[in-house]
Amino acid sequence: MKMKLSRFAFNLPEELIAKYPAENRDESRLMVLNRAKGTIEHKQFKDLINYFDEGDTFVFNDTKVFPARLFGNKEKTGARIEVFLLRELNPETKLWDVLVDPARKIRIGNKLFFGDDELVAEVIDNTTSRGRTLRFLYDGTYESYREKLNQLGEPPIPKIIGREVEELDKDRFQTIFAKEEGAVSAPTAGLHFSKHLLKRMEIKGINNSALTLHVGLGTFASVDVEDLSKHKMESERTIIPERTVVSVNKSKANNKRVCAVGTTVMRAMESAVSTTGTLKPMNGWTNKFIFTPHDFKVANAMITNFHMPKSTLMMMAGAFAGHDFLLKAYKEAIKEKYNFFTYGDAMLIL
Repeated sequence: MKMKLSRFAFNLPEELIAKYPAENRDESRLMVLNRAKGTIEHKQFKDLINYFDEGDTFVFNDTKVFPARLFGNKEKTGARIEVFLLRELNPETKLWDVLVDPARKIRIGNKLFFGDDELVAEVIDNTTSRGRTLRFLYDGTYESYREKLNQLGEPPIPKIIGREVEELDKDRFQTIFAKEEGAVSAPTAGLHFSKHLLKRMEIKGINNSALTLHVGLGTFASVDVEDLSKHKMESERTIIPERTVVSVNKSKANNKRVCAVGTTVMRAMESAVSTTGTLKPMNGWTNKFIFTPHDFKVANAMITNFHMPKSTLMMMAGAFAGHDFLLKAYKEAIKEKYNFFTYGDAMLIL
């Protein structure tokens, strides 16, 4: 049976798209789906620990979001331009792959000024309809230039949240274990973990390990084809270290749970599977798109948020939970007024 885009459509009331995170990270709501029993339970996120035991392994994404959204002015006209930094192409020449808005005003050769003209960028090339290559012109050291970018940029919270960036986003649009800078969006399932919860997990003998997948905007790109096998994902940089591989494979060998914290972790691990179904180290790129049917080789549990209709994230969750079970859970989530999307509530699929 071919999986079709239209099977992921549902009506999401706008008020269920969370504008703000829960007051305390680990006190968002948690819906627990048990695939074997077909049951749905309603809990708080910190209750998660009751479903795991000594020797189980959690895998987190330790990518760190950089303040990718800048506002500048175009030379001569002074028009306000939004620049979204996608990826650094060359640190030495300060070249970046970016999106600009409004794109129709930005042509090759234009200069953009940021802050009190503290930073200037020149448009070098067009990449896509909204995409451009920018070169930043800056005289100081690379460190002071990056520092300047960080000062002038703001956390790139998704527009669909429907509010301006606030002070709290600097902290809350970042996981507490974020360390490798390079993402333009937070791996949202990880946002629910608090230091206190991690400590309780440690005391219980649950292993924490990490990999890095730098979340790009491709994660949120809309799917425009009805036949999902024709959708192409953008590549994202992925690093799975040896120590994580050892921890995951040990839990697997001992029939313990391996829990992927988020779709990014699941995608990374499914991109690095050996012929015997164990996890392998990886240092490269993945453009793996997971949808039904998919035979998951590594994780046997997953934490994920409630996603937007027709999103690739929902498709992966459906592949893991079972398509009909996931739709049933989403229906229940809407009835019970769970919060959706980046700052929303979480789901644990066992």
